[in-house]
Amino acid sequence: MSLQNPTVTGRSESLLATNQLIRNTYLMLSLTLVWSAAMAGVAMWLRVPNMISLVAMFGSMALIWFVLPRTANSSAGLLTVFAITGLMGLGLGPTINYYLHMEGGDQIVMTALGGTGAIFLALSAYALTTRRDFSFMGGFLMVGLIVVLLAMLGNLFFHLPALSMALSAAVILLMSGFILFDTSRMVNGGEDNYLVMTVSLYLNIYNIFVSLLNLLGASRD
Repeated sequence: MSLQNPTVTGRSESLLATNQLIRNTYLMLSLTLVWSAAMAGVAMWLRVPNMISLVAMFGSMALIWFVLPRTANSSAGLLTVFAITGLMGLGLGPTINYYLHMEGGDQIVMTALGGTGAIFLALSAYALTTRRDFSFMGGFLMVGLIVVLLAMLGNLFFHLPALSMALSAAVILLMSGFILFDTSRMVNGGEDNYLVMTVSLYLNIYNIFVSLLNLLGASRD
């Protein structure tokens, strides 16, 4: 006769599944960041024109919206994730080249890279150790994201440097909130697919890095 408590057994299995999800997500995230950096390096070396960069970015968005949801639960999802992050890295190459050619460009890029890493590690560690539920932030973050996207579209016509800097700062705050929100989804059972979580966290990191580049570049300019 088994004396195991079904409730305790269920909690133990749930904890193991959560830990496995976290390990797989961060392992995959590490691989995709390295892969994306390599593709950015290739784009910088080949001096990929801005048009190709734009096509790569639109291609990655199309994969996120239309392909990833259909392949996330299959082996094809791995290829999809690497295709997404590879294209985004390729699209980032010309942007990095632009800042590197500014006065003090090396310092701008390295500071943005270090700042991005510090923000991600600090917020992820906080969400993982406290295991707080940040699901309540979801609605606020989505509304904020929509407002920022609309403001960015408007600024395409007005070209206001001050607004551009304010939007970059807003994106950093929003993506920081999304890091807490997404990490909380892993810890508290809001999402159980590590490929989806990898792409979500990758996008947070990517947008923080680009926004820091914009802020640092604008302040130096």
